[in-house]
Amino acid sequence: MTQPHIYQISISPGGVPKLPVESVEITVNGLVGDYQNDQKHHGGPRRAVCLYALEVIDALKAEGHPIFPGSTGENITTTGLDWEKIKIGQKLQLGQAVILEITDFTSPCKTIRHSFAGEKFIRISQKLYPGESRVYAKVILPGKVQTGDKISRLSS
Repeated sequence: MTQPHIYQISISPGGVPKLPVESVEITVNGLVGDYQNDQKHHGGPRRAVCLYALEVIDALKAEGHPIFPGSTGENITTTGLDWEKIKIGQKLQLGQAVILEITDFTSPCKTIRHSFAGEKFIRISQKLYPGESRVYAKVILPGKVQTGDKISRLSS
C-alpha cells in the first residue's frame, strides 16, 4: 500500500461537483472558499471537512458509475488509507499541521445522484455498503494543506 496522502483537494461555491485546488487553508468551519447550499445537512463545525478514498471511487468507476474525485461533494480525496478501518473518533493528521477527527459517516443525498449509474446514490450508504461511505470530520487543529501532503493516523 502506498504512503497515505492527499490525492485531491476540492471546493465549490455551493453544490457539486467540487473542483480541484492545489492547496487550501482549513479552519474549524471548513475549507476557505468552500460553501454548501444546504447548511442544515452539510457543513458546520462537526461536518467541516468531507473525506473520501480514491480507492473506493475507482472501485465504483469499475462498476460503471460516472463518479470522480469531488463529484460526491468530498473536500479531501485520500489515497493509501485502509478506508474500511476508518471509524468515528479516528484522528488524522494532514500535512504538517492539520488534525481532523472523524465525526460521522455521511448520508448520501439526491444532489450526488449524477455520480451513479441509474442515479442510485444510495450505493455509498454506510448502512448498506459498510466501508464505502464518505466521512465527515471536525477540525481539531487548523492549517494549510496541499495536494500530495502525507496523511497519518493519530488514534484508532
